[in-house]
Amino acid sequence: MTLKYEMQLLDELPMIYSCCVFVYCLYECFKYKNTVNYALLFLLITYSVVVSIVYLDLKEPVFHQIMYGTLVSIIVLRSVYIVLWVYPWLRGLGYTSLTVFLMGFFLWNVDNIFCDKLRALREKLPPVVGAVTQFHAWWHILTGLGSYLHILLSLYTRTLFLKHRPKVKFVFGIWPVLLVEPPKNL
Repeated sequence: MTLKYEMQLLDELPMIYSCCVFVYCLYECFKYKNTVNYALLFLLITYSVVVSIVYLDLKEPVFHQIMYGTLVSIIVLRSVYIVLWVYPWLRGLGYTSLTVFLMGFFLWNVDNIFCDKLRALREKLPPVVGAVTQFHAWWHILTGLGSYLHILLSLYTRTLFLKHRPKVKFVFGIWPVLLVEPPKNL
């Protein structure tokens, strides 16, 4: 196994595991306290382990991309369901999260498909322009931000279901954070 491939594994396999955590949280956000869905946990852990084993054996990035895309599709469908039919006032947060994440996903695929051409183009461009065309780096930035916004959406959804009073506030007017007040006593 080459060092480049090992670095790629360190970059890509955690994506599967973290998406499985997202899937679990989204499907369990409407459950009451202290319940565990063991069947879903087993399914997601099995999925992660099987994908990891097959990916390590095949060493085929397209396999990983399809398995990751499957998880992202599940997350998107569940999120759309939540913002369309359960909490429609969360559409802005949900769609912003999705758009930012998908922009990163798009750039990741562009980088994977055109890596050699982009590298050759960067050699001809000024360093600043070359740095901006590092789409793999943009993938990390945008999916990280999209994931953060999605975590806010998930936390907001869960705290609403538990009858708390969540509010999104902006630190320095730009960075969203979730503040949660306890339920009102009637």
